[in-house]
Amino acid sequence: MAEPSHPAGPAVLGVDSGGSGLRLAVAPAAAPHARPETTYASDTPVRTGERGIDAHHLLAQLLPAAETLRQAAGASGFAAVCVGAAGMATLGQELRSVLPQALAEAFGVRRLALAADAVTGYAGALGQRPGVVVAAGTGLVALGADPASGDGWRRADGWGHLLGDCGSGAWIGRAGLEAALRAHDGRPGGSPALLRAAEERFGPAGGLPGQLYPRADRPAVLASFAPCVAREAAGDPVAAGIVREAAEHIADTAAAACPPGTGRTVALTGGLFRLGEVLRAPVRARLAARLPGAVCAEPEGGPLDGALRLAAALAADAVRLPVDGTLLRIVRHGG
Repeated sequence: MAEPSHPAGPAVLGVDSGGSGLRLAVAPAAAPHARPETTYASDTPVRTGERGIDAHHLLAQLLPAAETLRQAAGASGFAAVCVGAAGMATLGQELRSVLPQALAEAFGVRRLALAADAVTGYAGALGQRPGVVVAAGTGLVALGADPASGDGWRRADGWGHLLGDCGSGAWIGRAGLEAALRAHDGRPGGSPALLRAAEERFGPAGGLPGQLYPRADRPAVLASFAPCVAREAAGDPVAAGIVREAAEHIADTAAAACPPGTGRTVALTGGLFRLGEVLRAPVRARLAARLPGAVCAEPEGGPLDGALRLAAALAADAVRLPVDGTLLRIVRHGG
């Protein structure tokens, strides 16, 4: 843990809880954009049960880690805290009822933001500027806002691999495996190249249903085939068509979530875009057609950066992003 490099003063705490674990960071309230030198990461995800996200399991990790970070930062306390969590909107009931009092008792926290990870992802990528952020990985969701308009969040897709997440890693992987099985059967629309890739990865094609259907992590297994589809797209027209269609879905979802007006910014975030220009280039082209005048920009940071930004804005009474009580809720103690 690094020694504090800033004079002791007001600090903010950002928390990012997701499927890959829990991350925390502390930064000076006046300089949340600086790279925090005091961070914590755990690869143990917070449990989810019948009552939603388990607040007590979260606190068991968060409280000791936050105290260690507070001491390392030389901070007397936290002027504000932002907790961003995957599933906050639909599974965060216990977090919303337990965290405010627990953090007030532990650190004297009087200002707390409870946000969906899509919101902290937005704040990390764009700050509080108007625009839309596409978060694409195994699944896919787009979130848009125009803080000056007074309107709420605009959300598109994020409906899961059975009903949506169009253009996501799971979507690309499933389409690629379908094309592989078409080739296996001799039906039109098949791809021998994708059949070879699927059998290299999963074994004989006839065993694919048995490998996929019983799996609780089926979306992730499907998404694991997306890089194979992207790799074959250079020389296989079926794979190339799948990637093009995915790009169209991504751009259409971004357009649906983008607030009206000109000069909006679109940020593409998430692991799916590590596939590279094979996907990025057609997404940019489709965005230019769907959202004339929009700027496609690299994200400024990730969800943990967004949690720090929101905590700093809350400490300064400067939160401009839509506060709706579900995607983003603000709790203030003592006015």
